[in-house]
Amino acid sequence: MNFAILIPASIFFALLLTIGFYLKNRERHNRSVDFSKEYFIGGRRLNGFVLAMSLVAGYSSVSSFVGGPGIAWQVGFAWVLFASVQIVAAYLILGLLGKKMAVIARKIDAITIIDLIRFRYNSNLLANLCALVILIFFITRMIAQFIGGAQIFAAVTGMNYTTGLLFFAVVVVVYTSIGGFNTVAITDTLCAIMMLIGMAFLTYTIFDRGHGLAAIMQTIHNVSGTAGNAEMFSPTAGGKIPVPLLISQWILCGIGTVGLPQSAVRCISYKDTRSVHRAMIIGTIVCGAMMIGMPLLGVLAHGVITEPLSEIGKTTDAIIPMLIAGYMNPWLAGITIIGPLAATLSTISSLLITGSSAVVKDIYLFYAKDKDSAKSQKNISRISMTVTAVMGMIPVILAISPPDVIVWINLFAFGGLETAFFWILLFGFFWHKANSQGAVLSLVGGLAAYCVTMALGIKIASFHNIVIGIGTGLILFILGSLLTKEPTDKVKRIFFPELY
Repeated sequence: MNFAILIPASIFFALLLTIGFYLKNRERHNRSVDFSKEYFIGGRRLNGFVLAMSLVAGYSSVSSFVGGPGIAWQVGFAWVLFASVQIVAAYLILGLLGKKMAVIARKIDAITIIDLIRFRYNSNLLANLCALVILIFFITRMIAQFIGGAQIFAAVTGMNYTTGLLFFAVVVVVYTSIGGFNTVAITDTLCAIMMLIGMAFLTYTIFDRGHGLAAIMQTIHNVSGTAGNAEMFSPTAGGKIPVPLLISQWILCGIGTVGLPQSAVRCISYKDTRSVHRAMIIGTIVCGAMMIGMPLLGVLAHGVITEPLSEIGKTTDAIIPMLIAGYMNPWLAGITIIGPLAATLSTISSLLITGSSAVVKDIYLFYAKDKDSAKSQKNISRISMTVTAVMGMIPVILAISPPDVIVWINLFAFGGLETAFFWILLFGFFWHKANSQGAVLSLVGGLAAYCVTMALGIKIASFHNIVIGIGTGLILFILGSLLTKEPTDKVKRIFFPELY
């Protein structure tokens, strides 16, 4: 075990825990606050910088620092083009939903995304289905994040996989459970900053060890030529990334991100209009730097790591860990490893707090028989922290013996969330005829089409299955809404005041 590498990460973990305990202690002394609003949306007080950084950090994941750059090392610059569509994520989420969602959430005092869905469609069935989808796919995504984080932590520090998993799993579950959304927002901001710092150190190492950009590009050309693999410079990697797949990537990691509930919840947590405008700019810049920068560094890493992976017995996921552990000063490596770990921690914390709200706010409090007792601040506090902790422990237990197909399960969960929520949110806020029948048909039918075609390997040309899922959901939503009764005037007056 390399303790010099481990120390910076340990200090960072301790800082995250300190923030969680500090915010929890501050909230305990402020008895006038509404616990649910504080715990699940931070009292609607996020400023532009924190909103942007927490949104980007929550959207990023360990694959942004490990899997993506590794594939880019293998297929070349085509993967940079493939990943570049993610630049629009923050701008789309905040620009499309940000203002209208925030205004309506304040009108109806909504605390969660499902609060908004329940009111808009006046359907407990739809709200319950949405909560179930969130729980299933969030836990699935968290398993992948825990596995990816533990693997890179073990690879770089020399720590045992299970020990590394428990080491940082305890940190993220504890600080998220005790601190809630405020802690998640602040720690996500720190995580985003550490991602940028880690990326900067990786850039320096690659250029230093590769002897400059000209030498690196010559090495990539030589390696490509030797392997008969000139498609390293092709925009489609010589057909490995076909055009239909590139187009469907604009749905999966572009416009489809509007349907991610863990990102959409940020739209009801910010302070004012100025904050969301600033967040759109900052978020787009930071997202662009990360989503283009890391794959680009993966390609340029060919200037340092030139051996075929088959000769060294590694997979593409090992490229970034090899750079950190094998080519960096231990102390510099210790700081750099915080980047991919921060991506993991921020994603898990965002999923945890949104998943917990689905259980506590949208199921337990809604169906509690003794409303007054259930809504007591002390009771909500106890239940919320317990549910968050349990939700965090379930994927940790499942991650101890990781399945080999976990990367594909993670992508499946990502697309599943978008299939389920994309039209429900988009039509719910921008089409006055959208109703519960159309929403339920879209969610059930779209998810069924997506899951079945993924399981059976059915595709349309080379398009990703998200096209089938969202396309089916669109048709069913429109048919269901047009053939049944429109929403009530009460709902229309709240969501579409311009009609009146």
